[in-house]
Amino acid sequence: MAMGPSVNIYCDESTHLENDRMPYLVLGAVACASSRATEANTRLKEIKRKNGLPDHFEIKWSKVSPGKFDFYQDVLDYFFDDDDLSFRGVVAPKAHLDHAHFSQSHDDWYYKMMFYLIRNLLQPDMPTYIYLDKKDTRGGQKVARLHQVLANSQYDFDRKTIRRVQIVESHHVNLMQVADLLAGAVNYTNRGLRTSESRVALAERVKERSRASLVQSTLPSAPKFNLFHWQPR
Repeated sequence: MAMGPSVNIYCDESTHLENDRMPYLVLGAVACASSRATEANTRLKEIKRKNGLPDHFEIKWSKVSPGKFDFYQDVLDYFFDDDDLSFRGVVAPKAHLDHAHFSQSHDDWYYKMMFYLIRNLLQPDMPTYIYLDKKDTRGGQKVARLHQVLANSQYDFDRKTIRRVQIVESHHVNLMQVADLLAGAVNYTNRGLRTSESRVALAERVKERSRASLVQSTLPSAPKFNLFHWQPR
């Protein structure tokens, strides 16, 4: 069977730690046709230069400031204007998790949420390359497990569809940084924060461009900006 064009999926997380006193785990993923990834990376470098920033400047929600507002707005508008890019996010409350009941650790739960993030971006017969932000030093074993679970869910036992699940350093990967920016806006909105005019305005920009409230799930089929609000049983 001939395989179709391939896709890259860049995943990032926000407030994922068990005891960080943050109410939500928010995961975000930007998907891009593999053949267009280099072009997208180039465009993001051009946006940095246009705004007087070096190529290596890291796009990050935590770095949003009044002085860089125009830059971050340019990045958001580029994402929404480019038909080759799409976003999927998962928002999961952490307050009433009962890991013991499900015989799981917080890490196990994290990777279950990562599965929910990625599964909707998988397409039959489309070779897929998945890149995860380096979360900690113990990622190798869990990545192998995530690869197995994803592959089995697609009956991809010979790994012809899910070709790679790999940990990378996000500061080297512009599209992963865009995932961080979008996930950050989702997290900020769900926490009801208004600590920064710049962040409030950028979150409003995401709502306006996505036509999503950010505090509710979108339709599962939403192609450009897709959000899933998970609830514990």
